[in-house]
Amino acid sequence: MRGVVDKPCWYEGPLAAFDTETTGVDVENDRIVSAALVMQSQPGTAPAIRRWLVDPGVPVPAGATEVHGLTWAYLQHHGRWPAPVLEEVARALAAVSAHGTPLVVMNAPFDLTLLDRELRRHRSATLPDYLGTYSLCVLDPRVLDKHLDRYRKGRRTLTDLCELYGVELTGAHEAAADALASLEVVRAVGRRFAARLGRLNPAELHARQALWHAAQARGLQAWFATQGTQETCDPAWPLRPELPAAA
Repeated sequence: MRGVVDKPCWYEGPLAAFDTETTGVDVENDRIVSAALVMQSQPGTAPAIRRWLVDPGVPVPAGATEVHGLTWAYLQHHGRWPAPVLEEVARALAAVSAHGTPLVVMNAPFDLTLLDRELRRHRSATLPDYLGTYSLCVLDPRVLDKHLDRYRKGRRTLTDLCELYGVELTGAHEAAADALASLEVVRAVGRRFAARLGRLNPAELHARQALWHAAQARGLQAWFATQGTQETCDPAWPLRPELPAAA
């Protein structure tokens, strides 16, 4: 029909991306030291970027500093106290959710769960509390790639995915750089697997990723069992439930 313009696929439309740098990899006890939210209206346009730097109030281990380059001394001088920063971050993600913009988060159960625990620690509130009646619509490049190209050998870190999908990653382990690269990887995944993803809207894709991640976790757990290791894989995605107090 004349005058009708096809709506672009989700991977060609507005996307946001979120990333954190932390004191470690324990979502229940480690702290956020920096965070970034990147928003892009369409491919090729200049992204809008918000950055936060946090004084976590606890020492930053040397191993974490080696990854992201942020020392505790630097954060004490340049960072802000966690409570107001976490409030701003949570409200920013709530605004993304309210606008219906998909949120790209690489390995979402890590960043979103750690954010949730930090909100509980410093704001006595949860991430769902801030979202209210809205729900995040998450796109996780790690889950997507692992499901769509499941038999490919090798690691699936953000650096690996950027190399595979032809995305430039400048300044790895800086929150804004990682967030923008994750966003571009998701766009590239969408294009490469358009025949399988293009017919799904972001809400449908969010629901399917929860199932895909659970299946991936069960598969990895089974592999660990064959190796005789005690590692466990949480099937929850994109946010892990709170551990019981006894844990």
